[in-house]
Amino acid sequence: MELVYKGKTKDVYLDENGQTVLYFKDDMTGKDGVFDPGENQVGLKVEGSGKAGLKMTSFFFEKLNSADIPTHYVDSDVEKREMRVKKINIFGEGLEVICRYKAVGSFIRRYSSYIEEGAELPAYVEVTLKDDEKQDPFITKDALEALNILTADEYSEIADLTVKISEVVKEELAQKGLDLYDIKLEFGRDQDTGEVLLIDEISGGNMRVYKDGENIEPLKIVDYLFDNK
Repeated sequence: MELVYKGKTKDVYLDENGQTVLYFKDDMTGKDGVFDPGENQVGLKVEGSGKAGLKMTSFFFEKLNSADIPTHYVDSDVEKREMRVKKINIFGEGLEVICRYKAVGSFIRRYSSYIEEGAELPAYVEVTLKDDEKQDPFITKDALEALNILTADEYSEIADLTVKISEVVKEELAQKGLDLYDIKLEFGRDQDTGEVLLIDEISGGNMRVYKDGENIEPLKIVDYLFDNK
């Protein structure tokens, strides 16, 4: 396969048929050897995390596709750590959309004068620009529109999809006794149709999950989800 892009946690290839293939690596974001979904650098390498991430991603993308929620997912081979996806165009240089159910992470660091850590949030959606050098700055709907990154209608569609997708994940985890505190999603446009699609992944590496008030490590989420604990 032809390497197209080398990312922090995934590499992008084109196979012999011209299909886009994502390869899930064992690298995870964090700092000083500690996992953090909000970090912009690889902080640790955990054997088996790539396969676990793809297993969880495939499960949720197939569930969303079945529910007619648009994604870029085509199929996957968990053993090979490969996922085939539709060709997409990203918004600008890339956006990250966070849905928050609890005041933790960067949210509490910014707003601790107004809210207690761990307080409930109403599926609060916020958007950041993917920009490692600038630490993924937050951006408003009006700024996104003014910079021609997306339209007002696309912003509303992404916000609605974010809540809908996050609720699917939250409910699935709740069945296993897990609480979703926040989740980071990405979106793009289908190259052929222009449709807004969920892209990237849904794995333990891009969410904070707790059980009985204790943080659950990303790999352990997979164990709970598939009853391997």
